[in-house]
Amino acid sequence: MTKYSSPVETARDYYNSDDADHFYATIWGGEDIHVGLYEKEKDSIFDASHRTVEKIASLLSLNEFTRVLDIGAGYGGPARYLAQTHHCYVDCLNVSEVQNQRTRQLNQEQGLTNKIRVIEGNFEAIPLEDQQYDVVWSQDAFLHSGNRYKVLEEAYRVLKPGGHFIFTDPMQSDDCPDGVLQPVLDRILLDSMGSIGFYSKTANKLGFEKIQVIEMADNLVAHYSHVLKEVELHYNDLLKLCAQEYIDKMKVGLNHWIKSGKKGYLSWGILHFRKK
Repeated sequence: MTKYSSPVETARDYYNSDDADHFYATIWGGEDIHVGLYEKEKDSIFDASHRTVEKIASLLSLNEFTRVLDIGAGYGGPARYLAQTHHCYVDCLNVSEVQNQRTRQLNQEQGLTNKIRVIEGNFEAIPLEDQQYDVVWSQDAFLHSGNRYKVLEEAYRVLKPGGHFIFTDPMQSDDCPDGVLQPVLDRILLDSMGSIGFYSKTANKLGFEKIQVIEMADNLVAHYSHVLKEVELHYNDLLKLCAQEYIDKMKVGLNHWIKSGKKGYLSWGILHFRKK
């Protein structure tokens, strides 16, 4: 049996649960599980989340010869977009068997099984050979790692020279005071979060060249505010799919994210590096 670090195992168990699967499939629409880009207050979570994928893809030169690895791929929404729109070949690496099953089903329904491969595995020890990919992509997954340095090291290893590493992650701000994020960390069962400074320094140490960092912390607050609004609006319907304890804890957790974000303790954005 594959062994994972404690935070990765915790994330695997969480995303394999019926409550989490039903919640994300319902609230996010079952394609994406990441922060969205909001242009208008009435933007849906589904549309805003898809807009994030489009934004990241617009920063890359992609075509039918591009090989992409999405690490922490969730339900595979970005992979399907890349395969359909840019004709890329995409490998989806993910630890949750439940999510992987849904990804395979959606790939089949959309006729993309020849373009997308789903791999069960851990981004702290990617089960793939060196220098295989033109792009390593990830959206809001690294916070679940117990060794984020190792995640970046693994991304570097599997990239071809000149390959691009591009990702988003919910992070703490670089000037976040000690201790203030404990309610957020307790909710997601972690003892730390990454930051733009940490990721930039680590990437530089590993040999990456920084292309750009686009900080968009306001979207994190907007996103969790939209999710909380949807939970409250559809509370009774969600009770038919998820345990009340799960939904109530989700509401508490979302409020912690929103309050911490409004105080400037959290950050989120697109980080883009290239392997020298």
